[in-house]
Amino acid sequence: MRQTIRNVAAAALLATLALTPLAADAGDGSVNILILKEHGVGSASTAQEYVDKLVARVAKQNSWTAAAGKYVTSRSAGKTYIKESDPHFGILSLGAFLDLRGAHKLEVVGTAEVAGGGGRQYFVVSASETTLAGCKGKTLGTDHGDDVRFIDKVVGKSDFSLSDFTVEDTRRPMKTVNAVARGEVACALIDDAQQASIAGVEGGDAVKVVWSSEKLPPMVVVAFPSAPAAERTSFKANLGSVCSGDGASACKEVGLSSLAKGDESLYADVIADYAK
Repeated sequence: MRQTIRNVAAAALLATLALTPLAADAGDGSVNILILKEHGVGSASTAQEYVDKLVARVAKQNSWTAAAGKYVTSRSAGKTYIKESDPHFGILSLGAFLDLRGAHKLEVVGTAEVAGGGGRQYFVVSASETTLAGCKGKTLGTDHGDDVRFIDKVVGKSDFSLSDFTVEDTRRPMKTVNAVARGEVACALIDDAQQASIAGVEGGDAVKVVWSSEKLPPMVVVAFPSAPAAERTSFKANLGSVCSGDGASACKEVGLSSLAKGDESLYADVIADYAK
């Protein structure tokens, strides 16, 4: 339960990195931030009490006079926000970054490690099959099948494509885990957060990993073209100190491991895979 609260809290923290209740309109010196955490769970409002200490810290670090942020869990909602609000920065799930990168000329400025956040590695698991080959042609439960290109090119690569299975959209992370544990699907495609939860569900001890992906880089912190150069430089330079010193305990409470500055070289391999 405590880990679940921390995961929800982390989502809220990301949402509040926009930091201030003032409305942000393009051209008034304010900063809009998009947080797109696909397959996110829970209500961000649950964690509000944990994020207050970080709000003042990040606002002071960047000397923003006004800012606003939007936390969304679907790519369509993210695209709508980009169109309507012209954000300066974003914290994006890897698949969303790869999809939006070219069209929106995104510049990588850092990385976001969210404890228990998922998306760092993927697994095919089963309670009845013992190999990936045994799963092919059978039902594959997953809540990750909405991004076919990402799964086929970055996750499965040469090992499999979603078309190798009869995909059953389980929609929610825990529904996927429960479906494979109960034998409702022959196999399931899950991520590292879901894998960690299997032991806690009924029948989970029978579920075994039959295939593992390579480990993938974390969520991506990006700058949009609307962010001025000086603002980008300051934001990037301050990322690594958000969870240090006075911010360390607050970050721990919300399950945020770290924010760090970075560049596109950290994502070169997945960018290349996605482009194939």
